[in-house]
Amino acid sequence: MLLGFSWLASCNPTAEQVRALPKDWFKLNGFLSIADNGQVTIQSPNPEIGQNVKTSMPMIVAEELGCDWADVIVEQAPLNTAVFTRQLAGGSQSIRQGWESLRMAGATARHMLMQAAAQTWEVPLDEVTAENGKLQHGPSGKTAHYGEVASVAAQLDVPEEVELKANSDFSIIGTSRKNVDALKIVTGKPLYGLDYTAPGMLYASIATPPAFGLRLTGGDLEAAKAMPGVRDVFAFEAYPEDLETQWCDVSAFPELVAVVGDSTWQVMQARKALQLEWEERPASEKKVPFFGRELVTKTPSGLENTPMHEEQMEALSILPEDRDRGEAVRDDGDVRAAFASAAKIVEASYTAPFLAHNTMEPMNFFADVKADRATLVGPIQTPEFMEKTVAARLGMDLEQVDIQMTRMGGGFGRRLYGHFLVEAAVISQRIGAPVKLVYSREDDMAFGCYRPAYHARYKAGLDEDGKLIAWQVRAGGIPESPLAANRFPAGAVENYRAEQWELPSNITTGAWRAPRSNFIAGAEQAFMDEVAEAAGKDPFEFRLELLERAKTDPVGEDNDYDAERYAGVIAAARDKSSSKGSGQGRGVSAYYCHNSYVANVLDLSLRNGEPVVDKVLAVVDCGIVINPDAATNMVEGGTIDGIGHALYSGLTIDEGTPQQRNFDTYRLIRNSEAPREIEVHFIDNGIDPTGLGEPPFPPIVGAVANALYDVTGKRFYKQPFAGAVPEVVEG
Repeated sequence: MLLGFSWLASCNPTAEQVRALPKDWFKLNGFLSIADNGQVTIQSPNPEIGQNVKTSMPMIVAEELGCDWADVIVEQAPLNTAVFTRQLAGGSQSIRQGWESLRMAGATARHMLMQAAAQTWEVPLDEVTAENGKLQHGPSGKTAHYGEVASVAAQLDVPEEVELKANSDFSIIGTSRKNVDALKIVTGKPLYGLDYTAPGMLYASIATPPAFGLRLTGGDLEAAKAMPGVRDVFAFEAYPEDLETQWCDVSAFPELVAVVGDSTWQVMQARKALQLEWEERPASEKKVPFFGRELVTKTPSGLENTPMHEEQMEALSILPEDRDRGEAVRDDGDVRAAFASAAKIVEASYTAPFLAHNTMEPMNFFADVKADRATLVGPIQTPEFMEKTVAARLGMDLEQVDIQMTRMGGGFGRRLYGHFLVEAAVISQRIGAPVKLVYSREDDMAFGCYRPAYHARYKAGLDEDGKLIAWQVRAGGIPESPLAANRFPAGAVENYRAEQWELPSNITTGAWRAPRSNFIAGAEQAFMDEVAEAAGKDPFEFRLELLERAKTDPVGEDNDYDAERYAGVIAAARDKSSSKGSGQGRGVSAYYCHNSYVANVLDLSLRNGEPVVDKVLAVVDCGIVINPDAATNMVEGGTIDGIGHALYSGLTIDEGTPQQRNFDTYRLIRNSEAPREIEVHFIDNGIDPTGLGEPPFPPIVGAVANALYDVTGKRFYKQPFAGAVPEVVEG
C-alpha cells in the first residue's frame, strides 16, 4: 500500500539540528529517536487510561520500523498538536484514528534508514533490506544495526510515499506484548497524577455547594484559615460567565472555596470548619463549540430529585397514538397500520439511573502558574482542549501553557471533563505557588458528570407466522436521549419508527463508558429476546433472520452497521457456546458500537437468592487485534464492568443532593462476584482496527437481563437488577 505522506516533513531535522541533539540520539520523526547503539525510543501520543495504548500504539510504529521490540523504550509523548493528531482518550478511537499515521511514522523511518545504508555503502536502495533492527545488503554481505546509520538517516529528506507491510508480514502486530508500565505499576513506582510531587508544592481542597442547583453567596472562612498547616482560604470563580469554554468544560459549580495548605489531611480537615452560605442558581443557557458545530446547553433552576425524574420520564415516554406526535428520528413504512394488522403485540419499558464514574484514582491535578508560563501535570483525557481553556482562563497564549500527561487510574469518560485542571490552575495563580488539587472520594462522587438517567419504551408487532412486521422505540433521558435510530434492527424491519426526547437538568452529566450505548443496548437486547419468545423462535436465529434481511434486502439507506459482520459474531457465539448447566439461566445478546461488534452468551445461577455469573462467552469483531493479551484483558474488564453496573450500581438524588457519596452506599461489583470464567474469541478478518475499550460493555447488560429471565421466569426492566432478584425467588 502506498500512502501520501507529508506532515512529518516539518519534523525533519536539519544538519545543524542533528548536531545540536544529544550525542548518541537521533530523531527521525516526531514519534521516534534512535541511539547510536540501536536502541529505539518511541513516543506514545495518546493519554493512557488503562486501555494499554501506551504499549499498543508503539507496537504499530515498531512493526513498520522493523525493529526488535526488545530494543524499544516507550515514553509518554508530550502534548504537541503540531506533530501529533487527536491526542485524546475517548470514543475507543485511539488505535483506529492513529492506525495510519503510526504505521507511516515507522515505515518512513525504516525507509530513511535503508536509504542511509544504501548511501553509506554506495549500493542500490532496492538491494537493502531492514528487519529486527538490522540493515543488510545481500550481494556484498554488508550489515549494520539501525544506530550505525541513524545520524545519516536523520539528515535525509522525508519521502513523500513509502510502502507499508502486508498484514501477512506482521511480526509484532498480532502478538502479545507485556504492558510497558507493568513492572512500575506492581512495584509502586510513581506513574499516576496522585504520585506527582514538586519542590515547594502545596495542597488544595475545594468546597462545592451541597446540592445541584445551588451557588455560593458567602460565608465565614476565618475558622478554617486558623487551622494548622493552612496557608490560605478564599472563594474563587473557576468559570466566569464570559469565559470561552470547550465542550469538555462541564462544571456544575463554577464558584468554589479553596483551602490551601501543607498536606491533604490538613486542608481537608480545615474545609470542615468552613461556614458557607448558598442560594438557588437561576436558569441559564450557554453555547459551546463541539467538533466543528455548536452545542446549546440549557440549565434549569430548582432542586431536583429521583422520584420527580422518574415521573417526568415515564410521562414523556408514552408512545403516541398519532404518528405525527413526538420527534421521529427515523420512520420507515407505516408502523400504525402494521400494528393494526399484527397478530401479536409486545410492549415493554426499560429504565436506568444516574451512574458515577468512580475511577480508582480520584480527580487531581498539579499546577505551577508563573507570570509568563503555566505548567500543569496530571491525569486528563482531553489535554488538547483543556489547554485552550486554561490559556483563556489565565490570560495566556497557548504556547505559554504546558500540560503534561500522567498515567490515569481510570477514566471511563470522567477525565474528558477537566474542570479540576482549571481549578488547580486558578488556585496556583492566586497563591503564587505550585499546588496539587486533590478531590476526596466524596468530592469526586458528588460533583457530577454522571452517566445520564435513561428511559426507553418499545413496541413490536408480529404476524401470524411469528415474523416481525413492526418495531417502535421511544427513548430519552436526563438530559439526553440514548437513541441510535439507524442501528439494528433499523434496516431489518419493514415498518420501523424511532422517536426521542430530552429532559433538561442542572445535574451535570457526561460521557460514560460507551455513551448512550451503555443503556440502549441492554434495553434493546432484552426486548429483542422477549419478542423472540413471543415469536416462538430461538434468540440466535431470531436475530440472524433479521440480519439476513438487512444484508440481502435492507430497508432504508442510513443503516450504520455491517449486517454481515454483525451476523458473524452472533453465529460464532452460537457455534462456540456449549450447553448450559442444570439450574442455569442463559442470556444471549449482541450489539454494534464504536465501529465494533460484540456478541455474548452468559450463564448464571441463583445461590442463596443472589445471581452468580458462571460463564461469559464473548465474540468480538474489532478488526486487526494489535496485542491479543491486552485486547482480551479489555474485553474481560468491560464484561465485568457491565455485569456489575447492571446488577448493583445506581445513584439517586434528593433535593439536588446525591445520596451515594462513597463505596459504602454506591455498590460496585466485588471480586467474589466476577464471572467464574470469561471466554473471549476474536474474529480474524484483516480489517483495519476499530474500537475495543467500550464495545464489550453495552451488550453484556442485555445478556444479564435475559439470563435472569431464563432462571427466574420474570423479566427485568429496571436497573440495577440485583435488588429485585430475591423478591422473584421468594415469590
